[in-house]
This record gives sequence, C-alpha cells and structure tokens, in this order.
Amino acid sequence: MDTATQIASHLLRSRIGKICVAITGATPEEMIEKATEVLKETTFIEFRLDYLPKPLAALPRLKQFLADNGAATAVATCRCEENGGKFHGSNNAALEVLLKAAEAGFQIVDIELESIEKLPKATLGRLREAGAAVIISWHDFHATKDLDAVYKRITPFKPDFIKIVPTARTLSDNLTLMRFLERVEDHANDNVVAICMGEAGIISRVLGLRAGSAFTFAAASVGEETAPGQIAARTLIETYRIDQVDNATKVYGVAGNPLSSSLSPIMMNTAFRRETVNAVYLALQTSKVDDLFKLAREIPIQGLSVTMPLKQDAMPLLERTDPLSAKIGAVNTITRLPDGKFYGFNTDVAGVVGPLERRLSLKDAKILVLGAGGAARAAVFGCRDKGAEVWVLNRTAESAHKLARQSGAKTMRRDQLAKTHFDVIINATSVGMASTTGKNAPASILQPNEINARLVFDLVYNPIETPLLRMARQKGIPVITGVEMFVQQGARQFEIWTGKPAPEEEMLRVVLHSLRQNSDGAESTLPVGKVEILPPPQAAQPMPAPVMKEEPKITTVIKQAPVKAAPVKATPAKPAPVAKAAPAKHAPVKVAVKVTAKVTSKPHAKPAAKKSAPAKKAVAKKRASKPARKPVKKVVASKSKKKAKAGSRK
Repeated sequence: MDTATQIASHLLRSRIGKICVAITGATPEEMIEKATEVLKETTFIEFRLDYLPKPLAALPRLKQFLADNGAATAVATCRCEENGGKFHGSNNAALEVLLKAAEAGFQIVDIELESIEKLPKATLGRLREAGAAVIISWHDFHATKDLDAVYKRITPFKPDFIKIVPTARTLSDNLTLMRFLERVEDHANDNVVAICMGEAGIISRVLGLRAGSAFTFAAASVGEETAPGQIAARTLIETYRIDQVDNATKVYGVAGNPLSSSLSPIMMNTAFRRETVNAVYLALQTSKVDDLFKLAREIPIQGLSVTMPLKQDAMPLLERTDPLSAKIGAVNTITRLPDGKFYGFNTDVAGVVGPLERRLSLKDAKILVLGAGGAARAAVFGCRDKGAEVWVLNRTAESAHKLARQSGAKTMRRDQLAKTHFDVIINATSVGMASTTGKNAPASILQPNEINARLVFDLVYNPIETPLLRMARQKGIPVITGVEMFVQQGARQFEIWTGKPAPEEEMLRVVLHSLRQNSDGAESTLPVGKVEILPPPQAAQPMPAPVMKEEPKITTVIKQAPVKAAPVKATPAKPAPVAKAAPAKHAPVKVAVKVTAKVTSKPHAKPAAKKSAPAKKAVAKKRASKPARKPVKKVVASKSKKKAKAGSRK
C-alpha cells in the first residue's frame, strides 16, 4: 500500500461509524427507500448488490442517490452464491459489478477472499484505481476454526479492511474470536472487523467493538438480516447502547434455549439506562451449563438470568445459594461476588406467589401446577410454603412424583382433571410460548373440560394471551398473565445485581409495548391497555366463584402499578457454606383486569292485547270490592338533606 493510499485509508476510517447497516431489496427503488430511512440514524451503509436481479442496471440510480447524500459512506457488496451470497454470475462478473460501483461513487467495495485468490493479482489495484477502498472478507457458515490462519491468508493482499466472520456453535466460540481480536489489535492498524454469526454469536456483535473490531454490521430492521444472528441497527443503538459500551461496562445476560422471543434483554437494558447503570444485558443462547460458565468466567459476566433448561443444571456450579434456592433445587438468578464466585437466588417464587396473594389467600388453597421444571419447582415450593395444598401434573410422571415427594405435594393424573376442581391452575411449562407455537404444537396444554378452577395463571408471558388463558376467559374464569410474573421476578434480579430499586413501571411499559408490537395484526381478545397506579389491597380476600354463564361483550384493560422495593444486597459480609439471606418482602407488581360490560338495550316489549268489554266490567267489579287505600303523604326533602343522605351512602 503506497503513501497516498494509506492517507486515503486513514481519512476513510475517520468518517465511518461503528455500525455499518446492510441494505437489501429486490429493486434499486426499494434499496434507496430503506437507505434514506437508515441515513437518519447512521451514515455508514452497505448495499447488498447481489440481492438485485440486475446489479449493473441499478448502478445509475444508486450513483444519483450517493451524489445527493454526500455524508453517506457506502459499501458495495456483490457476493457470489458459492461464497454464501445471492449473485448467480462468476467471480469475474462480480468483480465487474464492484468496479462499476466504485466508479459510481461507492467509497468501499467488499470482495471475498476465495474470489480474490482466483482473480489476477492486479485486481486490488484496479479496484483502488476506480476510487474505492477494499474489504477482503472471509465467512464460515458452519463453525469457528483457525482464525489466525485465515488472517495470514488475507494480510499479503494489504487490503484497507480485513473482515473475518465465523459461525458460533457455542458461547465459547465468542471467546475464540475475541482472543483473536486481542492478538492482532497491536499490529492490525485498527482495520480488522470480526464477528460471529449465529444465535450463539450475538455477544460478539455487541462486545466485539470493545475487543478491537473496527466496526460491526447490523440489519436495517427486524426481518431483514443478511446473516444469521444479525441484530437490527435500532436495537444495537437503543437497547444495547453499543456506542457507550467500553471496558468499564458490566456484562449481564439471560442464559437458556430458546431465547429468540425473550424480552429480558429489552427489559433489563431499559432498566439499566433508566437508572444510569453502565451495564449491558445480552441473550446467551445455550443448552450446556459448562459452556455458559466458561464464558461467564472469562468475559467476566457479573450476573445471569437463568431460564430453561438450565435452572437446575446450574446449581452444582455455584459456590453458594440462598436457603430458598437450596430447598427448591433450582435458581433463576446468579450474581458474581467480588471474589469472583457465583451465588444463586430464586426470584421466580416472588414472581408466582406475589400475584396470587393479591387475589386470594393461599392457606389451604387447592392448586394444580403443570410441569416439573425450574419454574414449576418455584411455584410448588412457594405455594406449599404459604400453606397451599398442591398437586403436580407433568408429561413425565416420574418427574412429577419426584417433585411431589420433595415438596410435600401430591400428583395428579390427566384423566382426573375433568372431575377435579381447584382454586388455581398454574401453567409452568413452555406450552403456548411464542417460540414453541407451530403446526405440530398443541393449541393449549389443557382442554376446556379440564379447566375447572377459580383462577388460571400462565407463567408464559409471550404472547400476553396464551391459548390456555383465552380458553379460561371463555369459560368466565379470571386469569393472571405471565407479564406480571415476568416483570416482578426481573425487578428482583435488577435489585440483587445493582443494589438499586428497580424501575418497575418503566420495565412493565417496555415489555407491554414490545408484546403489543409483536402481536400487531394477530387476532387477540386481550388488548394491552394503559398503565395506572392502583392502591395495594388491605388484605387478601377469598375470590368469588366465577360466573359461568355467557357474558355480554367485554372490554379488558390491564392496569398495573409497580412498587419500588428496597434493594437486595447480594454480597454477604462473610462467606458461609449456605448464605442465610433473608430478602426483603417486596410488594408485587399490581395488575388489575377491569371488565366493562357493553350492554345493548333490550327490544321494547310488545303492547298487551286490548281487553274485551265483558273483561273490563269484571275487572272494575273486582276493584270496587277491595277496600280503599289510605293516601300516602309525599315528603319532599330539601336539597341540603338530599346531599347529606348521598354523603352518608358514600
């Protein structure tokens, strides 16, 4: 690379941002429309020309767009099918598109390593002569292997940027990529872009910049990803606050599988931003607890929300747990102590018991819990601790019997449900979850004749109205949505990690907003209404029996008022084999469902048939035979007396 090229490359680096947004489309008009919207937030964009049926024909329109938007820095990419792209032509044909793109005003062109290795040695010079800087890319759509070997293949070409993109099959693959970035950072002159594709590679897209990546790639919007695991630009900027992530930023995350529909990242990152905490919360998709803890130790991760299937598997890898978690045998919250050791909690119990106690007394209540996993264990032990009589029903009978023995509960057979009545039915399985719905998924975990209860509580929060809740409401049974449990357990986690009261109202707002967006266009009879503060109940009262008759049309409004709770300090004064942490009792999130009956006016009654003359005479004779009534004196109250009476009634 000569001196003039080096200067041009340096100037280019000074004007590009940290996020390059990929633009796709079937026509140049579609691409221009999307690019125009993206430029409102970032000026660094990539046009995937290989998505166009005739890339060369589209260049005049794109040239005019770039001329009209001089602040934009544009990358032209035309990736062949053999390299994972959509261009049907040969390497030479793709090169011709890139040369014309450079002449049209694109400041950077992206060419694959495999392509440039097959083309003449003068190829890079030709692209630079056309006026563009060059990115040489390498992608592995299957695994993360020897990244240093790939780097050595690219460096002899002396491109302006080196782009290395493997696929993360495990969370540990992110560590491989970030260690690679740290090794080459000193001598790579800030020109290496490295990220992992795949759902397990999301962490590299957020933390890669901190590890040394020159920039990262993002989708223009959700659903327009050009690579597996790619995150929408708005999400990177607003949710993950990628521009503010630095070496002092603490890392938290939700671990489990699946996580594609999890709202934990948006809820927790919103809470961090609201309380000005320098932290980022990531989705860590894995089914292997060893893989999770390897990542957690090396990043290092300060706290974890643990979901299925890891709530029980994580227990043996913790240094300590609180007595409640030890009793349940499952955790949903992990915090890293100052000495680097991991301490487990279970905030699911508060998320289940709190909403129930606002509606009925749990003492001697008859409760059915569906499932035997981590969430089910929290529900069973939590309700038993409050004096409830609990039955467990699970697809695997052996797991149900084990949980019942450990908790002092009973088991229930499926064929007994239709003849048994409960105060509460709790669904603690994943049936009904947005990510599990499909052609072969059951419409509901229970049938209508099996839902015999005064209250139905579904711990699934996405969607808001699950098939089970919809079925219960059709039978006139009050319901509790999983949103209430989800926000409350998340608020307790935030307090354990930060020592600050959780901004529950803001957490609830963003969760409801996201769920409403996800359900747009979908049929739902449970709309999300406004949030308002409700006073806490004076005492738990038994619930009235549900009305089973057919109700008139209803309008349902969810009302909720978060209560800021005192922070929970996760770090004990002295280490002990079992921490006797007595977490403060927090007022649970209050959700009331207001039902307004829309009563239609009844049709007017038909006028009575006219009586005949003989009938009239008979009636008159009968009235005459009755003794006359004494007249009733009317007492007209004064306005002041009327007001006094009205006040006494209030």
